[in-house]
Amino acid sequence: MEASDSGEQLPHIRLIVQYDGSCFSGWQLQPGARTIQGVLEKAIGKVCGGRPIRLYVAGRTDAGAHARAQVASFRSPCKRPMRAWVEGLNKLLPDDLAVIEADEVPANFDPRRWAHSKRYVYRVWNGPTRSPLVCRHAWEVFQPLDLSVMSKAASLLVGEHDFASFQAAGCAAETTIRVMERLTVQGRPGAEVLIEAKASAFLRYMVRNIAGTLVDVGLHRRDPNGMIELLSARDRLLAGPTAPAKGLTLEEVYYEKDPPRRRRMVAGSGTWSAGSVNE
Repeated sequence: MEASDSGEQLPHIRLIVQYDGSCFSGWQLQPGARTIQGVLEKAIGKVCGGRPIRLYVAGRTDAGAHARAQVASFRSPCKRPMRAWVEGLNKLLPDDLAVIEADEVPANFDPRRWAHSKRYVYRVWNGPTRSPLVCRHAWEVFQPLDLSVMSKAASLLVGEHDFASFQAAGCAAETTIRVMERLTVQGRPGAEVLIEAKASAFLRYMVRNIAGTLVDVGLHRRDPNGMIELLSARDRLLAGPTAPAKGLTLEEVYYEKDPPRRRRMVAGSGTWSAGSVNE
């Protein structure tokens, strides 16, 4: 663990972050753009008296995408009460970004490499007309969807496969092999439809490309049995359109062995709990 100028060990803080990505240019820092990382790092810096910090994240989200429980961590250049990382930060953050939990974790914790799997939900609004209440968080598809064939197609993508046909251009992943632990379609035609995907890891735009393909199936533009052939083809041009980012929410990041906590603060609880860490 790093030490301060005085020789004290600097705490390693994990944050659980929630945001509406509608007005953000994604997670990652970009010159001249409003990003989640940029806004959050600036707020943390203020809590630390203006000292710079660098956040590490479980997975970068696209511009316009949302998160219910994103995981990020940083080495704090200062020591602050645990409530500062929740209550203090939330006083500085805008309405579309909040810290919902914070805890102190071992020095070697890495939010991306330690992650065992992630779960996303893609929302489709399938009502006959647009809905101002959901349009920021769902893809609006007004033609009735056939959920039974969508579910059949989704089931064929579960398991270990080569998902190259659902990978966006420019993806830097070393391999396109992924394990899809769960892929379901829930809801009803004429209302909200949820596509839930849980996998060991995801390729760039993978969930959005799968969602676009499943919607094609639901509109009877594509045979649900064609998923196996599509996987074998390893050709992005043969899959469906990329669904809009606004329908995508990172719901949860899973860790095979959750890091032991020294201290923990949950938003709204007003309390923190203490424990030991075996590093």
